[in-house]
Amino acid sequence: MARRERVVRMSVELPLWRALTGYRVLTMIYAVLLAVFGKDHLGRDRFERPWVAVAYLAFLCVWTLATLPKVRSAAACTKRFLGADLAVALTGILLTPVADVHSQTFDGPTLPSIWTAGAVLAFAVKGGWRWAAFASTFVAVANIVQRGEPSRDTFHNVLLVWVASIAIGYVVEVARASERTLARALEIEAATRERERLARDIHDSVLQVLAMVQRRGTAIGGEAAELGRLAGEQEVALRTLVSSGLVPTTRVSEDAADGAVVRTVDVDETDPAGDDTPSDLRALLAPHAGSRTSFAEPGAPVLLPAEAARELAAAVGAALDNVRVHAGEGAQAWILVEDEPDEVIVTVRDDGPGIPEGRLAQAEGEGRLGVALSIRGRLRELGGTAELISVPGQGTEVELKVPKAPRVSRGKAGSAR
Repeated sequence: MARRERVVRMSVELPLWRALTGYRVLTMIYAVLLAVFGKDHLGRDRFERPWVAVAYLAFLCVWTLATLPKVRSAAACTKRFLGADLAVALTGILLTPVADVHSQTFDGPTLPSIWTAGAVLAFAVKGGWRWAAFASTFVAVANIVQRGEPSRDTFHNVLLVWVASIAIGYVVEVARASERTLARALEIEAATRERERLARDIHDSVLQVLAMVQRRGTAIGGEAAELGRLAGEQEVALRTLVSSGLVPTTRVSEDAADGAVVRTVDVDETDPAGDDTPSDLRALLAPHAGSRTSFAEPGAPVLLPAEAARELAAAVGAALDNVRVHAGEGAQAWILVEDEPDEVIVTVRDDGPGIPEGRLAQAEGEGRLGVALSIRGRLRELGGTAELISVPGQGTEVELKVPKAPRVSRGKAGSAR
């Protein structure tokens, strides 16, 4: 279980939810004052049936105050609440002609008045412009039905609510995308600082000790020389891992209402969850680096679907196993990763004696299917290709190509050689 700093996604939505809370309370008060002090076109009290208005506005006040916790965050604002809130607004609109029989003749405010816009804005902040369009369409239909014979002002108000809510929903979606980008940048920055700290500590301790063991073991000879060789391999592998900065990304998400902070959390690198999360191929190939295996990688992450990245790394491992078995322990190997726009290319090359012509076909005939299954079989299931080029006396080169969106079969290729 490793511990490192991670960035919790900041929330640009939090001010919007706070503003929506204040809007609902203020417009509720406005609707009540408008009903109490409002007059009709002749200067008389608006309502022929005031008990209908009183009952609805009393319920509106209770509903608004009781549901304030529901509009404090996206997590609290559930779909069920949004549906009920919209139903309250639509009911108020449709009850207006019951309380005020002249409301269909003269353009006047509805019972909930501009409180209705708060219900629509909740849809916009929660789900973006599509949700806003859905809610504002219902409000538009209710207003047209309530008017009976809608006037130009009615259509103007309906269109204003519809356009404004969709615009706000679109702005929310753009803000969320920007928020995720900023959070990712902060996470990379935090990971870089942590990598630099580890690199300093490792360089001052572990790497120097391994280098000393390699020098002293080589000088002493015998069994100590083998120990020195192993220490040298570990030094190269550790130095490659530290310099590449392959810090696993945190898959744990938190409530965006917490704001933008950097926290220390536990990261379980063996967690199998998030299989659909893209994996950095460099992290899977870096452990192969050693004193006899050089690893060349791009400076940016090489992202592939998690299963495809594992299968490609397994194919590279199979190619390196063949180098150790057939080229000898003293052979030098090179791994080159190329990140192309449409595909990822991994080349494994060695300086061994090469493969005699016809040897692969003979091995398959004898039942040794290492190249056929462990390498070509895996790449075929990914929708990629594996090409092997070998010249006797000049080494062997295996080129593995995988498309960025590979077709991965659930049936794994075998690993027999």
